[in-house]
Amino acid sequence: MPTIPLVGVAQQYATIQDEIEPVVRDVLAGGWYILGPKVTEFEEAFAAYCGAEHAIGASSGTTALHLALLAAGVEPGDEVITVPNTFIATTEAISHCGARPVFVDVEPGTMNMDPARLADAVTDRTKALCPVHLHGHVCDMDPILEIARARGLTVVEDAAQAHGGAYKGRRAGSLGDAAAFSFHPAKVLHAAGDAGIATTNDEAIASRIRMLANHGRTEKYLHEFEGFNYRIAALQAAVLTVKLKHLDGWIERRREIAARYAAILADAPVEAPVEADYARHVYQVYVIRLNNRDAVREALTEADIASGIHYPIPLHLQPAYARLGYKRGDFPVAEACADRMLTIPLYPEMTDDEADLVATTVAEHAR
Repeated sequence: MPTIPLVGVAQQYATIQDEIEPVVRDVLAGGWYILGPKVTEFEEAFAAYCGAEHAIGASSGTTALHLALLAAGVEPGDEVITVPNTFIATTEAISHCGARPVFVDVEPGTMNMDPARLADAVTDRTKALCPVHLHGHVCDMDPILEIARARGLTVVEDAAQAHGGAYKGRRAGSLGDAAAFSFHPAKVLHAAGDAGIATTNDEAIASRIRMLANHGRTEKYLHEFEGFNYRIAALQAAVLTVKLKHLDGWIERRREIAARYAAILADAPVEAPVEADYARHVYQVYVIRLNNRDAVREALTEADIASGIHYPIPLHLQPAYARLGYKRGDFPVAEACADRMLTIPLYPEMTDDEADLVATTVAEHAR
């Protein structure tokens, strides 16, 4: 493993080990591993954190998004509009509803859904919009919601990367009709494995998500419809309850490191992440854009610094979506971003010296 990893999972655990291990032992000793009080405690705490009325735990961010879309009424034959520069989980959730993913291009600055391109993508088969809060920067939600309300469409936020991110003072997860978060270990708030959660202010949507996640039932052996085994584990909920108390502090440290990076890279031929005036960026990953990405990656590797690319092949060019009929050139902004993006390490436990080493290495080799 590089001296400076891309994501500091082990580094974080070392700082809160004394808080995590007692709750893990408590769950294991208590014998209540599925649903139960630990899950309820976390769901209530996370809903309050987001400013949402309801939160329902799920086994992953992917299943949380699938549940949210289903509960919001997405059905076979529908279309759901999203963006091509996201992880495939976004479109898997759409396809697993029997719906068709439809893409729109993104803004050059934030790399989020471009509201100006949205209206032209709506058809009489469109059921929902799924804006993705990419890299921890919340989308420009007002114009997205305005189009949705005018056309009678549902808005489901893919907030997998945006825990604590905000739009005009309101947190991700409370902006649309429903939202989904991932607690994958690479995320701002992460579990000890896979887990996710869906949030909503709509009681009917919340009730349906809860039933869908638990075999379509409200009682142990009374099933109103077929559902899924998409429940969050009590062990993960207990770990996340501990970590949630630290989330705002971790975000502030992420923002400090991001500011440090931006200052060092200001005079280099590098495009640093932008933060729109309506947003609070949480920097789930720190993604720069530059022309000689491979050379800079090689320099980082030689310095024992990890790097990555989120995401090198836009979804409309993936073999999995050849059936949709898209081609290179259909979404030029997303494609140009994919060709130039590079993710460099950022996690709250980084020291200032480590952050400076990463940024100076990039600055020295960028061209």
